[in-house]
Amino acid sequence: MGAQIRVYRQKISSTTSMRKIFKAMELIATSRIGKARTRVAASLPYANAITRAVSAVASQSEIDHPLTTEHTEVRRAAVLIMTSDRGLAGSYSASVLKQAESLLEMLRSEGKEVKSFLVGRKAQAYFDFRNRSYEKAWTGGTDAPEFATAREIGTALVDEFITGYEDGGVDEIHVVYMRFRSMVTQEPTVIRLLPLEVVEEETSNASDLLPLYEYEPEPERVLDALLPRYIESRIFAALLQAAASELAARQRAMKSAGDNATELIKKYTRLRNTARQAEITQELSEIVAGADALSAS
Repeated sequence: MGAQIRVYRQKISSTTSMRKIFKAMELIATSRIGKARTRVAASLPYANAITRAVSAVASQSEIDHPLTTEHTEVRRAAVLIMTSDRGLAGSYSASVLKQAESLLEMLRSEGKEVKSFLVGRKAQAYFDFRNRSYEKAWTGGTDAPEFATAREIGTALVDEFITGYEDGGVDEIHVVYMRFRSMVTQEPTVIRLLPLEVVEEETSNASDLLPLYEYEPEPERVLDALLPRYIESRIFAALLQAAASELAARQRAMKSAGDNATELIKKYTRLRNTARQAEITQELSEIVAGADALSAS
């Protein structure tokens, strides 16, 4: 009986220690989620402005630019998969990888070759464990991305896109990441990054229409300058959305883990008290039995 009580005491002690860790990680995620959401909001004006500029050039000019021209035959595609570097974030990375698997299966079913590019150690470990090849992986700082990383990723992907198929290039590029909707809602999202799809929205308000521009230098040279920055801003925006989603998922997961630890402590405490009461009852019974035996003798 004493051994059983010691077991429950050890479980209570270890669970209490784990609860402290969960609580600390929850507080860290809570403190950082505000900054992550602020960075997402701060990136929107620039992203909207450069998107408007690219749309103006592409929609008002009859040009044939490599990054905006649809390939007549898509034979090879690149997929950029954004996960986290660390775990303890619930099903965050698993949801992204599941969405990525669906996309990869669809592309292969269409007869396309696939080249994978990874962000986050979870994606890298997922591919390494299954002995699956990937072109490049970027790890470190997924919960606080830097623009330099987005620029490096954008350069690598654009180089793949402008390289000919015979030389190992790709005909289209997709991005899989977790879009941040709110603290309780994040959804895995797939976007086609290249070739660019510029959608002209109809509006009844003349003031909302894009103005007509005359370009100097030529529109092709304007797009040459704008498109790399546009790609970098799209990738950086996706990284920021993924970072906010990761922190929100971790905050929820750690809160749930802490609540479960509290329930386990209550359960083990109750079992320990029951075992202690049974031990005391047994000892009293033995004392009474011994006293009765002495009286009888």
